[in-house]
Amino acid sequence: MFKNVFGSGFLVRTSHVILTWVITLILFLHDTELRKQEETGQLFQPVLFVLLVLLSVLLYFAVSLMDPGFILSDDTDLQFMLGVTEEQQDMIPPATKSLRQRRCGHCLLQQPMRSKHCQTCQHCVRRYDHHCPWIENCVGERNHRWFVFYLAFQLLVLLWGLHIAWTGFTYVPIWHQWLRTNGVLTAVTMLLALLSLIVLLLLGSHLYLVSLNTTTWEFMSRHRISYLKHCGADENPFDRGTFQNLWGFFCIWGTVVWEHVYFKEGSDQV
Repeated sequence: MFKNVFGSGFLVRTSHVILTWVITLILFLHDTELRKQEETGQLFQPVLFVLLVLLSVLLYFAVSLMDPGFILSDDTDLQFMLGVTEEQQDMIPPATKSLRQRRCGHCLLQQPMRSKHCQTCQHCVRRYDHHCPWIENCVGERNHRWFVFYLAFQLLVLLWGLHIAWTGFTYVPIWHQWLRTNGVLTAVTMLLALLSLIVLLLLGSHLYLVSLNTTTWEFMSRHRISYLKHCGADENPFDRGTFQNLWGFFCIWGTVVWEHVYFKEGSDQV
């Protein structure tokens, strides 16, 4: 289920962890509300903040080391499992007639619908979304929801850290003395603001795509994907409505046979 901790992403993950705890330490060393509460014996918020930071790091490792849905072997009973009839096969346009039997040109394994080969990971991934350099792992069927959970949790920690940093600035009338006093905290605040904006945009875009039941890869490369070429610009054969899309993404666990959804929702459109 989990990848090797000391793989190619070791440097990225180590840098992430070091940066996280360095920023946390700076927030405690400066005259912020956390330090004031710690000095007065009010430990609830300081302890809670440290626990949230720790949990965010654990979520980061869980998402980055988790198997995103690698396809490691052929399924010899693929056609039987899919339950696709000959009549349904004939309904697919010629350009997509061999979708369910398509073999990857790199690993030579059969690719279920919505899967894609990742050049970085060197594996085909089920319901491929994208390869994320931040976690040095693919985002796919098995870890996509955890990736969204991580983004939401990380945004909460970053916004709280930004508020804490803001409370630590010391007033000094002379600007160069102010910069000397608050220089490190200013850098941390700017970094937290930048990271908060990035995570907010990532979270918003992923929630939007999830509500449509589409992936980043499908959204960006729609014109090159065989099973979407025949669809109109606003057509999505996997869209079952916003509520069902969100419910299926967050509440239904296990592998989804997307060929079933494709034929059920898209057979009338082909």
